Amino acid sequence: MGTNGVDRGAVDALVARVRREVDEGLLPSCQLALAYEGEIVVSEVFGDAEADSRYCLYSATKAIVASAVWTLIADGRLDISRPVADYLPRFGANGKEAVTVEHVLLHTCGFPNAPLPTTEWADPARRMDRLEAWTLNWPAGARFVYHATSAHWVLAELIAAITGEDFRDYIEHRVTGPAGLPRMVGVPLDEQQDCLEMSLVGELATSEEIQATFGVPQLIGREVIEELVLWFNEPANREVGVPGAGGFGRAVDLAMFYQELLHNPHGIWDPAVLAVATREVRSRLPDPMKVPANRSIGLIIAGDDGFSSARGLGRTVSPRAFGHNGAGGQLAWADPATGLSLGYTTNGFDRHEVRQPKRGAAIASLAAVCRTA
Repeated sequence: MGTNGVDRGAVDALVARVRREVDEGLLPSCQLALAYEGEIVVSEVFGDAEADSRYCLYSATKAIVASAVWTLIADGRLDISRPVADYLPRFGANGKEAVTVEHVLLHTCGFPNAPLPTTEWADPARRMDRLEAWTLNWPAGARFVYHATSAHWVLAELIAAITGEDFRDYIEHRVTGPAGLPRMVGVPLDEQQDCLEMSLVGELATSEEIQATFGVPQLIGREVIEELVLWFNEPANREVGVPGAGGFGRAVDLAMFYQELLHNPHGIWDPAVLAVATREVRSRLPDPMKVPANRSIGLIIAGDDGFSSARGLGRTVSPRAFGHNGAGGQLAWADPATGLSLGYTTNGFDRHEVRQPKRGAAIASLAAVCRTA
């Protein structure tokens, strides 16, 4: 049976599954962390990496940025029911005046593919020019379509406008710093020695494999995703701290961030706001695969409708589990029913569109049952 609240037999099965693709030569490295009651109870590193190696978190960054927004809600400085343009007047141009902050948090704001070139990432003035120029693909609130980076650029500009601080600095001093975590959004150039490069690995799935798994012959946007994940091999892009995709950290950082969301030991968030963010589904609009989004204001909630694995949280979490994974297989969630939180990071972006999500589902499902009875 267990040590420190975990079942060693279940942990052994989890570790064996995580180790497999590294031993087989598919993934160059990965880290695994499981936390319970505010402590790391499992920490493993496989392949060409160290315990201090940092990985691009990709969209797992989104929850960290959203959690900084929650502090502004609690401070009475931000009302998410109000239009973004109330805080960023220029944003309201080109028909965006009705887009609320909540629409942005829920990925229902209507500009999923709005462009912001890498050449403009580091310049706040050019970013704001771009946000002003964006147009809507459909009315705000009408559809859920995942906004890979665009929505969180809006959140970053809101943080900066409301606080008068660089959004990266605000996230550090209000969230990650008080939690005892390193700076995770915007890594300075002289502090990137431990940041690992992402590489593309494996072969593409066949159309038959994709059809059998997803019900469609191909998934749209794969080439764009592959280009995006490699952008963060550039030191300058790591420093930018792209708010929807460019955070860097270790698996233990993710696991401990989610312990903070479970227990709030440092009082980072107002308990009422944190309860809304981690428990309350605000959008069940279907995604393009017809799976209800189950979005809170910044997180994905597992739900009891049988789609928890499709949402990236595995098959064995409780309906109350919440989290937000990242491209390339990064996993990050917590389950209030067990008190466990998971962090998994890798620097191998598996091009196989079926194998990668199946790996994530397997790891998440094994992790969720690691508590002792």
